Amino acid sequence: MHDAYRHCEALVREADHDRFLASLFAPADRRPRLHALHAFNLEIARVGQIAREALAGEIRLQWWRDALAGRQHGEVNANPVAAALLDTIVCCALPSAPLQDLIDARARDLYAEPIDTLAALETFGQQTAATLFELAARILDRRAAVGDVAAPAGAAYALAGLLQAFPQHAARGRIYVPIEVLGRHGVRAEEVTAATAGARVKPALAEIAGVARRHLAAVRGRWGEVPPAVGPAFLPLALVEPLLARIERNPDPFRPIEIAPWRRQWALWRAARRGVV
Repeated sequence: MHDAYRHCEALVREADHDRFLASLFAPADRRPRLHALHAFNLEIARVGQIAREALAGEIRLQWWRDALAGRQHGEVNANPVAAALLDTIVCCALPSAPLQDLIDARARDLYAEPIDTLAALETFGQQTAATLFELAARILDRRAAVGDVAAPAGAAYALAGLLQAFPQHAARGRIYVPIEVLGRHGVRAEEVTAATAGARVKPALAEIAGVARRHLAAVRGRWGEVPPAVGPAFLPLALVEPLLARIERNPDPFRPIEIAPWRRQWALWRAARRGVV
């Protein structure tokens, strides 16, 4: 089992470095459990990125559903992420239903269907990022009840991440900016995927950024309800504000933007020291 957890740690360090850095502020005995959770998230998120056909992706996601339900047995032990996750579920008394819901939410990535409404986009963020925040908090303290904070935290984090990935998604023919939002600003979906909308799409992205900021403000307004012991679970939220600022300053919404690694590390360290995101 030790090798399975080491595999998860390496995977998260490479592909989700922000959450890896945040885990360093958690107690040492909890870090492997956090790595297992976040490695699982990476695995199911990648299904939509690498599956050439929706059916192949659905088969892979079903494998994970069966693994969580205890129907894979020997095959699970051969998969280090699955083995570490199932061990974490037992040791930390994690509920499996939110993990199943996370798989269901990721299934939408298998299809090129756009998101119709802003409410649907916020729900997607809560089904994905919020689930990870809440389960990470339970890993750190199984008695913690942080659902009222995890929901807006997940929405803020997911919306910021989707805005950052807007150029890559558009290039792949994926649209995560809701059709209703694009319509309010006179932009057609085909203009997004063809990268012909230019700066006209900026007000639509700014509207999404405003929603993300409102959710972030809601988190900060209820931060007093978060036990200090589970604070590391929410540390990645410290990157939302600087990321949104970069996105809003970007003159070309189809040009990728990044925050320098040292700035990301500084933001996480400062949030950890201050005890607030």
